[in-house]
Amino acid sequence: MIQIPYDIFDLFQSYRKADQVVGDSAGGGLTVANGCVLQSAPPRKIGFGELAAKLDWVGIVGREGLATPATEWQAAGTSLPKINARELVNGRHKYTSDHKLPGMLYGRVLRPPSFGAKLVSVDTTRASKIAGVTVVRDGDFVGVAASDEQKAEKAGAQSLEACMASSITQARQGTLYLMCGGRPEAFERARLVLVKLSNALRYIGTSGKAAQVKALVNMVMNINTAGLAEGLGLGEALGLDLTMLREVFSQTGADSRVLRTDGEDMQKRDHECFFSAAHAAKDSGIAFKLAQAQGLNLPLAVAAKKQFGRMVVEGLGELDKSGVAELTFKGRHQGKA
Repeated sequence: MIQIPYDIFDLFQSYRKADQVVGDSAGGGLTVANGCVLQSAPPRKIGFGELAAKLDWVGIVGREGLATPATEWQAAGTSLPKINARELVNGRHKYTSDHKLPGMLYGRVLRPPSFGAKLVSVDTTRASKIAGVTVVRDGDFVGVAASDEQKAEKAGAQSLEACMASSITQARQGTLYLMCGGRPEAFERARLVLVKLSNALRYIGTSGKAAQVKALVNMVMNINTAGLAEGLGLGEALGLDLTMLREVFSQTGADSRVLRTDGEDMQKRDHECFFSAAHAAKDSGIAFKLAQAQGLNLPLAVAAKKQFGRMVVEGLGELDKSGVAELTFKGRHQGKA
């Protein structure tokens, strides 16, 4: 049975004893940094990859003291920003749907009218005759692939966008609020399935319109969230009882759905993620682009976008959007210099 060593120091020491790296001279202490094992005297270093490629991977499993003490951690326990944080905020990050590759095809799937339905027959003759269209048939699955979306649709396939205005909890419970866009007949065809996933189903219009409504929903939600964080943050700075303040908000014009979902979390600093700050920054960016295209100036949307964008840059992007309170409450988050 092959046993795998877990201690990089042992790997390096065995390499040294084999006179393959540092010779037979007595070496100084060893440290690990930036993917390399370093020896102080005489100065030597070797990368993990080079070390792993040249050594015989045999060792003993089960020894004590293999874990790095928490006092020596360099990454774990620290706030590390996303590598692509700025691209997410400024809209330059490319998602799957943004990529266009040579020879890429667009697919459409023939959806069954109900869950568990069996395909009895299908006539793909007309679709197969369209230049550039490939019909895919595998058991009950039928789909088409084409060089562009128009050809795929011409072949008889249909698409439907279903945007959610809900959280993870509603997704798990099948109580989503769904906003759909596409051809009306595609919506009606998928209705039986969509009803099972939601407790509120709305047809918005043609493709793209549901995504626009979703962007506006999240834009307003993000503005409300950032505004609530500022109100509670100022209330705490004034020495007000936040539980009392939230109750007053709920009975006045300051009430909102965000107050009910995020208010207590902001107060207690409980930012378990249901809708991340990174997603809030992304969606605010989408709404900002829509506004730019229409020549509109939306200062509140821009301000909210900057706040959630700052969370991403500061390494707080994976917190729930309620975590924006960490930027407004005194003494909470120490920003980067």
